[in-house]
Amino acid sequence: MKPTLFVLAAGMGSRYGGLKQLDPLGPNGETIMDYSIYDALQAGFGKVVFVIRKDFEKDFREKILSKYEGHIPVEVVFQSTDKLPEGFTCPADRTKPWGTNHAVLMGKDVIKEPFAVINADDFYGRDAFKVIADELQRPRDRKGDYCMVGFRVGNTMTENGSVARGVCSTADGNLTGVVERTAISYAPDGRIVFTDEEGIEQTLDPMTPVSMNLWGFTPDYFDYSEREFRKFLEKDLNTPKAEFFIPLCVDTLIKNGEATIKVLDTDSRWFGVTYAADRPGVVEKFAELHKNGTYPEKLF
Repeated sequence: MKPTLFVLAAGMGSRYGGLKQLDPLGPNGETIMDYSIYDALQAGFGKVVFVIRKDFEKDFREKILSKYEGHIPVEVVFQSTDKLPEGFTCPADRTKPWGTNHAVLMGKDVIKEPFAVINADDFYGRDAFKVIADELQRPRDRKGDYCMVGFRVGNTMTENGSVARGVCSTADGNLTGVVERTAISYAPDGRIVFTDEEGIEQTLDPMTPVSMNLWGFTPDYFDYSEREFRKFLEKDLNTPKAEFFIPLCVDTLIKNGEATIKVLDTDSRWFGVTYAADRPGVVEKFAELHKNGTYPEKLF
């Protein structure tokens, strides 16, 4: 069974200042998502599901989905703050989305096969899609048998500011925990550093695995997620900025002994437009990837 690619495309890029998902960055107007879809097709994915906001559905269908017709089956689901489990009502003043794992839950009714979750505005690289597609296609005989691609932090940095990364700890090749570090940057001497909870600067080895939100799940993850989302809402329904993130749910399942997350290594180099100043460099990188034959003149 071919896995499905689940693309989280409901967010706005606040630091970048626009709707990054629709930004043409390739030499023929390609978006970052176009490269992800192309690489996923080459890796063996059989369907794409996008989660978006209803208010930009028209632009999304016209500018994005139309180009995939005849190449791969596509479905769209919608994330909104009022899509909550039975028994919960969204507070009237809630404006912030409920987070990435709430977005994942929106796919429950349309995804019945193993699936990978990605961000719409991150370039992951072909090897990353290949390693997770291969892992998702192996036979499984239990629930909670999941995976993630652990990017090497040195392959995920920007020269234009700090980045937030989920720094992973592992044992026997499986994830044991993810700690969100919100300000990882280059020190003047070239080291990769962050400031810990005590205010002390810490150095990260460039090979340290970090989460770039490239997760691999089977459909039983939806049931676990719905259960944990209910617990989250019981505690934080009225907390305006509380969000239900994928690592939050995954961490609970690991600690409960209900899931294992195999950490897959890749030599792919991530890049994306975290800041407006990143854009020219990304445009240049895509032009070079077409020029050197990594990508054809036209993807679709």
